[in-house]
Parts: sequence; C-alpha cells; structure tokens
Amino acid sequence: MSAHAIDPQPLRTIFERGAPGRRAFAPPPLDVPAPPAGALPERFRRAVAPRLPEVSEPELVRHYVRLSKRNFDLDSGFYPLGSCTMKHNPRVHERAAALPGNARLHPLQAPARAQGALELMHGLQEALGEISGLPHVSLQPSAGSHGELAGLLLTRAYHEERGEQRTKVLTPDTAHGTNPATVTMAGLTVVKVATNADGGVDVDDLRAKADSSVACLMLTNPNTLGVFDANIEEIARIVHGVGATLYYDGANLNAIMGVTRPGDMGFDIVHFNLHKSFTQPHGGGGPGAGPIAVSERIAPYLPTPLIVRRDDGSFDLEHDVPRSIGKLRGFQGNYGVFVRSYAYIRSLGAEGLREASEVAVLNANYLLARLRALGVTDLLPLAYGRLCMHEFVLSGAPMKRELGIRTLDLAKRLLDHGVHPPTVYFPLLVDEALLIEPTETETKETLDHFADAVAEILREAADDPEIARNAPHTTPVRRLDEAAAAKRPVIRQPLGASA
Repeated sequence: MSAHAIDPQPLRTIFERGAPGRRAFAPPPLDVPAPPAGALPERFRRAVAPRLPEVSEPELVRHYVRLSKRNFDLDSGFYPLGSCTMKHNPRVHERAAALPGNARLHPLQAPARAQGALELMHGLQEALGEISGLPHVSLQPSAGSHGELAGLLLTRAYHEERGEQRTKVLTPDTAHGTNPATVTMAGLTVVKVATNADGGVDVDDLRAKADSSVACLMLTNPNTLGVFDANIEEIARIVHGVGATLYYDGANLNAIMGVTRPGDMGFDIVHFNLHKSFTQPHGGGGPGAGPIAVSERIAPYLPTPLIVRRDDGSFDLEHDVPRSIGKLRGFQGNYGVFVRSYAYIRSLGAEGLREASEVAVLNANYLLARLRALGVTDLLPLAYGRLCMHEFVLSGAPMKRELGIRTLDLAKRLLDHGVHPPTVYFPLLVDEALLIEPTETETKETLDHFADAVAEILREAADDPEIARNAPHTTPVRRLDEAAAAKRPVIRQPLGASA
C-alpha cells in the first residue's frame, strides 16, 4: 500500500470496536436453579468484572473477515513451508468431523454409549500400525512434540525396568528443534551426532558415541535436509547393539507412506504428525495430534487407558495396564483430528497413500530441476546431494555474497509474488538456509510460478538489491522486527471493569 493510499478499513482490535451495551448474542433465561450465595469461595471470585468486547454480530463477523483477508494462508496461495507439510485439507474430511455425532460427543461419555467413536479410534490405531510397521498404537499425545515426549518416557520406562541407568539421547545435528528440547524435558542429556557429506548420519561418529549410557537415538528419515539415509540398517544395528532404542520422528512420514515403513527399518517407536501427514489443518487452523506406535518390547508401557476390542466385539477403554507410564492427557486425544485423519486414510487407501508420497517426492524433485534450469541454483545451490525426497535445502550464501541480499530478503520479496516464504535459516548447519517443501497437493503451474518468482527476484536484485532488502511492498504491513515482536509482544486488550 502506497504512502498516500487510504485504508478504508483501518486495522483495530476487537476491543477498539463497538460501544457499551452492544451484543452479538443474547443467552436464554437461566433454566436451572441459581447457585446459593457463597457456593463459590471468595478467593475464587473476580474482584472486577472482565473487560469483554461489546460489539454487534455484523461488527464481529466483519472484523474477523477483514483479518482473514489480511493474512496469508493455505487457501489463498502456495505455502511451501519446508519441514511443516502445509498441504490442502480436503473439505469432505471437515464435513465428516462436523457431523453432530462427532462434533458434539462429550469426552466423558460412557464407552457403551460411544461405540462409534471408539470403533473409529480403534480403526485409526490399526491403520497407523500398518503404515508404520509397528503394531501397538496410542492416540493420546496432543502433537508431535508431545509424541516425542511420550516416546522418551516409554524408552526410560523400558530401561528402568531392566535396571539400566541410561542418561543420553543421540540426536543428529539436522534434528528438528523439538528433539533436543524434549530430551531435556524427559530428564535426559542430548548428545549431537554429526552429518556426513551425503547429508545422512555420520556412522563413524555414531559408532563412537553409542555406548551403554545411551538410551535412544532420535532420527527422522528422510531427514530435514530431504535426504533418505541409505545407512539406516547399519544405524539400527549400532543402536540396538548397545541396547538402546531407535525413535522415529514422524515429521517427514509423508515422503514414505505406503513405500516403506519405519518398523521395517528397525525403529522401536514412531510418532505421527496427523496435522502434517494426514491433512488435519495445521498450526492456527486447528489442534494437532501426535499418536505413537511401538514394537512389542515397548508395548507394555503405553499410556492408559488403551482403546481395545473385547471378545464380544464391543470397544472399551482398558485402564488395567500395570507397567504403563500412565496418562498423558485428560482424555483420549483431539477426536476431531482423528476423524479427519481416519477419513483421509480410508478415502485414499493403501495405493492412494503411496501415490501421495510419490507425488510429494516428484513435486520436490521437479521444482528442484526447474530451479536448476532457470539458473537459480547458481546462486542458491542445493546443500546436499543431487536429488531429494519430499523437500530440499538451498544455501543462500553465494546469493548473499554476490547480490548483497540475504535469504530473509528473498523470503520477504516472495510475499509480493503471492507466495508464502519457505522456512529460512533452518537447518542450522546450512549457511543462509532455505528449506522448501512443495507437497503433493500443488500443481505443476504453481511450482512453475514459484520457480519463476525466485528467478525474477534474483534478476531484480542484480540491478537493485534494495527492492528485496525493503520487501515486502504489497502486504498490509511492511517488514516487521520479528525478534523484537517475539521478545516484547504488544497486548492491546484494555484492563479494568466492563462499562
């Protein structure tokens, strides 16, 4: 927006709209007895009434519609956010999740009156067990990071029952940031393992660090560089040879579904990101889910209650699991996520899941080839290898050196071309990293537009790098100080009593 343009809809918070006494909703009269005086202890009562926005329904609707139009989202454009699998979520799965029997089921409903939901969850467990090659599944974890924590708690329980005091967890230096954070939360110590020249685990470094103090190796395959580790069988032998478990971070499972299985590679524990691989809306679009699948030796420690099928064919919650690590959350998980993911798996079937993975890999390699053909990789070379799996990492170091613009500048300029930026500056071992994941849901035309946009930005920067350095130019707000925004958030909700 130019400096002289007039914004007909100035950006204001919901608290800055409306007027005292306006309402978007009038509740019906109370139809139950009012609580007696003193029913709620004084220490739990508010001293001052909450300050709530007072707006009419049209104001409320317009406010959020205006905000949605200012946001960049998956429905408005290409979103190649590497390592996060921002792909289209089929609307039919949303309709299934919105059915009253799914959306309105109370989490405290007795199992006898929730047979349909329990059957769906049991079926999802069976499907995830088949996809992973590990037969025992818990749906409880709320997200991928929660699944990681569950996996490490299971690992710790397994070793403790064997009388082993293992304190170390090996993680590659390409690992997602949640891996070392989760290790610390589980009371264990992170030990980094180096990456070899091909982008996989440095087997010699792994062998040197794998000993009787190691509890687990956490690994993503393919990893964050978009590289499938060809040494995975040797890695599994080394880890199991010292008595440790092998944990699969399922963030990149969408590259191998239906093609190969973590259990067949030798992994003992897998977590799934249902909000990535199985089309639950991601991030701000909805809650996540991070189910875990485990091998026979880890199964006795799974969280309770377990979802089981009784001999009479009914479904139930089994609480009597003596060696369990206990509950990870109040209820069974985010059920709406399960409905969407179950619908996705059933609608695609085994062949469809395989095709989704194959197209994800094809799209990534096509986009990489297209960038090469346009000369982009002369200034943004591929960090590792010649081909990739579902994503790839470019290094902006030559671009920074020759054109004077950084990866962040390129990312911000892409917004002016109608493209959400890929992940920048991760993985950390790549200088000026740009991590790109096109996903299987994008068309050739979309991928071509992205490649053309990157090539155009590089040509433009050769003549005038200031354009990219000051981008974006067409978004509702210009470039923000992201570090300051994270450290010093501005809260504009007014305090005090309602008028």
